[in-house]
Amino acid sequence: MNLKLNGKSALVTASSAGIGFEIAKALAAEGADVILTGRVQEKLDQAAAEIEKATGHAVRPILADAATEAGAETLFAALPTVDILVNNLGIYDSKDFGEVTDDDWRRFFDVNVVSGVRLARHYFQPMLDRNWGRIIFVSSESALMVPATMIHYSVTKAAQVNIARGLAELTKGTEVTVNAVLPGPTRSENIVDFLRSVSEHPEGTPEELEAEFFRRHRPTSLLQRMIEGEEVGNMVAYLASPLAAATNGAAVRVEGGLLPMPA
Repeated sequence: MNLKLNGKSALVTASSAGIGFEIAKALAAEGADVILTGRVQEKLDQAAAEIEKATGHAVRPILADAATEAGAETLFAALPTVDILVNNLGIYDSKDFGEVTDDDWRRFFDVNVVSGVRLARHYFQPMLDRNWGRIIFVSSESALMVPATMIHYSVTKAAQVNIARGLAELTKGTEVTVNAVLPGPTRSENIVDFLRSVSEHPEGTPEELEAEFFRRHRPTSLLQRMIEGEEVGNMVAYLASPLAAATNGAAVRVEGGLLPMPA
């Protein structure tokens, strides 16, 4: 399918690995001019090379920590406007509610919420002025189904859904859309460490840890496996395209059937 993204500029935060990398690769494969961001130049260069090899399209890496004001200013100077903004940057952990400190709460809000707001605030109005643009927040199924040991994380992911909906209300009658994507547990370079942290048998193999995780912590999943990053990337690429013009202000699920139908 041709998603009609040739020549569209796309900024994907935290895109040197994981979901962000797969989103960037999917957009590049559709002809978008993709900009990668990250905090380690070597990882950015490696990601850029891998995407170019896989897609035949060069991408532009920019060394910038999008979680900080200084990093955002670096991006604004290099990219005054973009057609597509994917706020993928985010952190997570598993911790009992009583152990989550004020500093933890502030850090999660700064990284997961404020960083995306800061970028959207800069790029949103020019999209409206040009009458075309896409902003996509990578949220989580935890925005709707809150794990007892990830309340702090879940609150920030619910905030992203609300920000996306609120911004979408400001696009009425335009060709700009703002949506949130809700992936379920997704395979990444750090996922095994996370699975060990919530396992009753942390010495198990990665396959055993994954099976235990879905059996104990995500029994409602219909997929019963980790979602692959490229599966999320494909959905984001579609939402970023002109073909998805009728999807606006939505919380789009990519969570393997883990969530129940809404009431």
